[in-house]
Amino acid sequence: MIETICPEFTSLCPKTGQPDFGTLTISYVPDRLCFELKSLKLYLQQFRNHGAFYEDVTNRILDDLVAATKPRSMKITAAFTPRGGIRTNVHVEYRAGN
Repeated sequence: MIETICPEFTSLCPKTGQPDFGTLTISYVPDRLCFELKSLKLYLQQFRNHGAFYEDVTNRILDDLVAATKPRSMKITAAFTPRGGIRTNVHVEYRAGN
């Protein structure tokens, strides 16, 4: 299993336009392909100007990474910093063949 932690993930709240900050933890069992870390960094940076809800952005990242690498399994945990006193963690998972 490979685990990649991205502690500086940023996206935009689609309602307020304010930045949302979080830590992405990407854990996956590769098949033939892995993602390259610089490419991942550049890919994630595009969300800095993209308005999306926590759940939508986390699912989109999972879908894109699965499409690019075709892993045996992948799990992403997005731990967003508190906003209004509430902390949100989003967990999404993919398993090949399911």
